Amino acid sequence: MKFTSRTIGIAALSLLLLLLAACSNASTSSPAEETTSTTNTTETSASAENTNKTTYPLTIENFTISGEGGEWKPKVQVFDKTPERVVANTQSAAEMLIKLGLTDKMVGVAALYGSVTPDVADDFAQIPVLSKDYVGKELVVGASPDLVLGRGDLFADADWGVGTVDGLNDMNIRTFLQTTNHKGSLDSLYSDIAQLGQIFDVQENAATFTESLKTRVAAIKASVADQPDHTFAYIVPATEDTITVSSMQNDTYQLDALGLLKLKNTFDGVQGEVSVEQLITANPDYLLLSAYAGSPDIDKLIENLYANPALQSMNAIKNKQIYVTDFSQFWGYGYQILDGIEKMGQEMKLIQSSNDLSQ
Repeated sequence: MKFTSRTIGIAALSLLLLLLAACSNASTSSPAEETTSTTNTTETSASAENTNKTTYPLTIENFTISGEGGEWKPKVQVFDKTPERVVANTQSAAEMLIKLGLTDKMVGVAALYGSVTPDVADDFAQIPVLSKDYVGKELVVGASPDLVLGRGDLFADADWGVGTVDGLNDMNIRTFLQTTNHKGSLDSLYSDIAQLGQIFDVQENAATFTESLKTRVAAIKASVADQPDHTFAYIVPATEDTITVSSMQNDTYQLDALGLLKLKNTFDGVQGEVSVEQLITANPDYLLLSAYAGSPDIDKLIENLYANPALQSMNAIKNKQIYVTDFSQFWGYGYQILDGIEKMGQEMKLIQSSNDLSQ
């Protein structure tokens, strides 16, 4: 077949137009395709957001305790919905819930033995106080809670106890024992916060709070990175005129926190009572004690320690190295222990600097 130049030109032009149309179709999605793409993206985003939402019923691994001073045993707690009426058996436990944005969930708090953290004081004032001391089961149950939480060794049928876990559970009241109170560590604190985040469906608040605590821990460690280890002994403030020493063998949570300052327990491994003679022989660098509402006169106790003739050979006495922590910050088993550790670290550095200048 013979092709003229005109025929060839028309054919080439037609082919070019077809190619352009094909490219245009390939690069432009139809409205339906755009809708499908947007919907898929939205669904993916929503799915990602929902991964951190609590699905009820929620099963939490926790504990029961077999009577006063008894053995801790695993026991699950099942939450059918977000708790709406919560009793905290200690001040520090209530403050932790405030930090998670749960003030409006609390119907009772007890054991106000320390100073309230300033940044939660206004919220804390809104919580009904069941007792300034440790609270009994009758007052706790009278608040009609659906959850009782806090220090594990306060879950007992005693005047100072909120009732046993099994007893409260039998009344359809869920329980949550802080694991910081059971062979605890700072990791136990983070775990408690994460579980509370799940229980109350406030995971984002829990994660943010935990990260802030970990940042503080890192800063404390960095502040003493170039410091040597020091030893300490804990003095129980029984009276202003006596010296009662604790070996702190079971106080793993407090010991873990003190370790951030490179403080080592002088009586690590010692079982039973510690005598004054043992204290003098061990010669710790620091003496620690805690002040609480109703405690003996702490200033008088310290004055007596410094003046005691039997203690004059001790480094802690000669160098004026006695430090006082707030009860809630040290024995509350909450995040407030970092407040106490930070304050102690600052005071130790200030006093150390003063001693260096005087030499």
